[in-house]
Amino acid sequence: MRELTDATLAELTGTELTLATEADTEALGARIGAQLSAGDVVLLAGPLGAGKTVLARGIGRGLGVAGAVTSPTFVIAREHPPAPGGRGVGMVHVDAYRLGGRAELDDLDLDTDLASAAVVVEWGEGLADVLAQRYLLVRLRRLDDDSRVALLSWDSAPE
Repeated sequence: MRELTDATLAELTGTELTLATEADTEALGARIGAQLSAGDVVLLAGPLGAGKTVLARGIGRGLGVAGAVTSPTFVIAREHPPAPGGRGVGMVHVDAYRLGGRAELDDLDLDTDLASAAVVVEWGEGLADVLAQRYLLVRLRRLDDDSRVALLSWDSAPE
């Protein structure tokens, strides 16, 4: 696996990262979260079991948010305020799997959350990419040996 401790998001972009363990996936998320600011949007893509929620948990840790980051599958979105003494950036964690389209996404009012939080959307590719001019897309896939591969790319919102 490429060394994550000193790599910036720009250096990780376009590189396939092998994540041998769940801890590696969470560490990548923490690395991403440490470099995010309010207004940033991260879309997590990959099949069931690819590690999207584990990566989101790491992003929350890197941002320094309060509360446990768990799957928002049944509540659709969870807000995590900044922890006391943290960086001051919250996180809104969304699971778009059950959303019926952009209208339901718009009903969540995520664009108002962008003023004070980073927004992380599982299953958001092709749906939540309209939330920001530029967003980080993390594609995850699970290998036969139970490791994961992550590919990071900065993409632009469709016109």
